[in-house]
Amino acid sequence: MPRTVRLLVVARAVNRLGAFSLSFLTVLITTRFGAGAAVAGWVSAAFGVATIPSRLAGGRLADRIGRRRTIVLGLTGCAVAQLGLATAGSLAAAACWAVLLGLVFEIYEPPSQAMIADVVAPDEQVRAYGLLNAALAAAGMGAGLLAAGLGRWDLRQLFVVDAFTCLLCALIVRLCLPADRRVATVTAARAPSVAPWRDRALLRMLAAGTLFAAVYLQIMLTLPLALDHEGLSPADAGLLFTASALTIAAGQPLTRWRRLSTLSAPVAFAVGHLLLAVGLAGYGFAHGLLAHLASTVVWSVGDLLLVGRAHAVVAGLAPPGGKGRYLAVYGTSWGIAGVAAPLVGTQLLEHAGPAGLWGVMALACLLLAALQPALVRAAALPRTHGELRSRAAGLPSGPAH
Repeated sequence: MPRTVRLLVVARAVNRLGAFSLSFLTVLITTRFGAGAAVAGWVSAAFGVATIPSRLAGGRLADRIGRRRTIVLGLTGCAVAQLGLATAGSLAAAACWAVLLGLVFEIYEPPSQAMIADVVAPDEQVRAYGLLNAALAAAGMGAGLLAAGLGRWDLRQLFVVDAFTCLLCALIVRLCLPADRRVATVTAARAPSVAPWRDRALLRMLAAGTLFAAVYLQIMLTLPLALDHEGLSPADAGLLFTASALTIAAGQPLTRWRRLSTLSAPVAFAVGHLLLAVGLAGYGFAHGLLAHLASTVVWSVGDLLLVGRAHAVVAGLAPPGGKGRYLAVYGTSWGIAGVAAPLVGTQLLEHAGPAGLWGVMALACLLLAALQPALVRAAALPRTHGELRSRAAGLPSGPAH
């Protein structure tokens, strides 16, 4: 892997050590300010709405002012908002800080993903994104243990630690990653012609990605509430997150096993989503921490098969000078899902209980297992035609560096 990728992986892993606070936002709202689950869901939804312009701004800034500058800007903004949440003295103040956090929360993601796509060959991108995910998973083991400990002491400390790791990551990126280079004049002049919202293949990937994000956010946001509903401690979610991270990190060597490394993207998407469905359905039948741990391992193996594949497909669709914006548009799936997921999750939990919540999520994964492979096959076609159109117009068809 190029040195830039390895340095980026280290920096993001440092940040991941503290990136567990969002999972406890709803719990903080309900326990510290006495709000109900529905109110906590609305605050989380407001956060989700705010992440949509955040992601789009990150993509545009990545293509305009450079990857490194954008990452540092986003991480610094996250630190300020996290500290605001930790010191909020009222529900209104906490809600305002949550919205501000959403407005900066996704800024650093598009430049991070685009930086990998810039320096890694297309046939190695899934492996590169997998390396990033493995490092984040390994750091997530420590993050889960910190969350389990600090969460029992004072939930506000989770946000303080998260802010500290954001600033430390920003410092590593600023000092260690190569400086942003000026974009070639020809590429910069034509950059405004990049129109990701008109690319049908990208929009189809965005739709599938939004459904996946809605399911995944139930794990991140609603799992602590579901555990509390079952009589377990919400802080036990930290142990489950650690188990997931351990599974993904330990499973990385298996991705180089011949039978797995040669899996086509459509097959990997189908099998990965099926395993997610089985694991989430297991949550619905689980009665105790051990059963939840077993289900966590199952869906985490599915996540291992999926990681990086969608980003590699989307990066391949992007025209020269447009990787940041294409990845940003695809990344809005998390913001769009972030609006609906807290509301749907809390309502399902209140009216159908944990079994109903996880049953619906399992059905959504089965739908993705059926549809995603076809979308991935179709996504390859516009990329080929786009290259032909670029050559016909006299534009470079290779990736912009």
